[in-house]
Amino acid sequence: METVIEILEYFIYVLLAIMVLVFVHEMGHFLFAKLFKMRVERFSVGFPPVILGKKFGETEYVIGATPLGGYVKISGMVDESMDNDFAESPPQPWEFRSKPVWQRIVVITAGVIFNIILAGIIFVLLKVNSEDVYIPAENISNVYVTEGSLMHDIGLRTGDRLVLVNGEPLERFDDFFNIEALTASELKITVERDGEQLTFTGPPDIMTQLNRLGSDMDIGVSYLPPLIGGVVENTPASEAGLQAGDRIVRIDSTDVMFWQQMSERIQDAEGLPITLTWIRPDSLEQPVMNSDTSYVVDAGFAAYTGTVSPTEIVTETGTHFGIGIYDASGPLLWEEFGLVRNAYTPGEAVVGGITDTWVHTKLIITGLSRMISGRENLRENMGGPIAIAKVTKQAADHSWAAFWRIVAILSITLAIVNILPIPALDGGHLMFLIYEGITRREPSFKLRMIMQNIGMLVLFAFMAFLILNDILRL
Repeated sequence: METVIEILEYFIYVLLAIMVLVFVHEMGHFLFAKLFKMRVERFSVGFPPVILGKKFGETEYVIGATPLGGYVKISGMVDESMDNDFAESPPQPWEFRSKPVWQRIVVITAGVIFNIILAGIIFVLLKVNSEDVYIPAENISNVYVTEGSLMHDIGLRTGDRLVLVNGEPLERFDDFFNIEALTASELKITVERDGEQLTFTGPPDIMTQLNRLGSDMDIGVSYLPPLIGGVVENTPASEAGLQAGDRIVRIDSTDVMFWQQMSERIQDAEGLPITLTWIRPDSLEQPVMNSDTSYVVDAGFAAYTGTVSPTEIVTETGTHFGIGIYDASGPLLWEEFGLVRNAYTPGEAVVGGITDTWVHTKLIITGLSRMISGRENLRENMGGPIAIAKVTKQAADHSWAAFWRIVAILSITLAIVNILPIPALDGGHLMFLIYEGITRREPSFKLRMIMQNIGMLVLFAFMAFLILNDILRL
């Protein structure tokens, strides 16, 4: 039963995303066709068979049972319906083919433009309802780099201080994890190590390697200190006397400076007893009433030593060990790193939303060009309906803000894919219109029908490839 409910949730989220994107895209075509006095015979969200349909005026409004797209049927236009009844009759004033080339270009590109506008509106609204929250990079003196991780393979090491990314000074620490920076034409990271600056270059197939990391995209760089945000009751940590605000500084004979470093040491113990040393500020000082834990008081803090045995924890992702603590967040972290929080003004939200739209547009175009050139693995970087469903479900589970962010990115993706010069897509129609505008000669109807059929076959084959690829990657 749970599996059925989970499948339905995947379906609902991806259906909502696709319906929004398709409706907005087709609305662009529809509104400009109406503006230029073209007759719109059908406005369909989804492909046949028809579930619901109602005619108002000259237009039939339809919801199709196949939610993988939609179309606006304009009189006198070669489109997905393959209707060619109009070919033998002279052009009529209300038909697409009778209008000036520039008007037809506007109608064809309006869907793409509306998808870009939708993404911009979503990004702006997300800014309006959020804060600009960041940690100044200068407040983080060094980082922990996991051995065998992507950044470790590039050359970064624990103790490095991040200085430049692609030649630009790192002002906000989280900018280091920015997908635009990581997937630049040539990723370059400059660090400060032992008083000198070193620059490392990322692999040419960086996008493929990032995709292999999965949704968490753990590139192997962390900065969180071993500062305890909370302790779970009736666990080894609570029994040893640890509490929120404590900082673990040593495990057995090894000093620890980072949360990830501490976590790896706990995992390596595999349940065997380990000796922890932690410190506690005087303001939080409460002597531990535990015969197995000792402490000494020093200037400004108390230092404790105790032995714990990590317990085995089984989750969906596998088995790991823990002692019952979780990392710091909120005020503890703000105090540690001087977190900056600023509300967006309306003007800043608009500028930020437009900037996000432009950044993601560049990112998607760059990704496509890298896959087409063979620099990135096409199969590992392309996702179909199943992959989209998975991503939208994960985003919705996280928050509605994350869901709508995914919708905005998908809207940009739909716009870019649609404008590609492939027959049956908007870009294919645009290609013929540009030819007509330059040569003052309309391509033959027979040629357009042949190319439309070829384009549809290519699209169906590509969709089948994406679905099969999704299944193989499950």
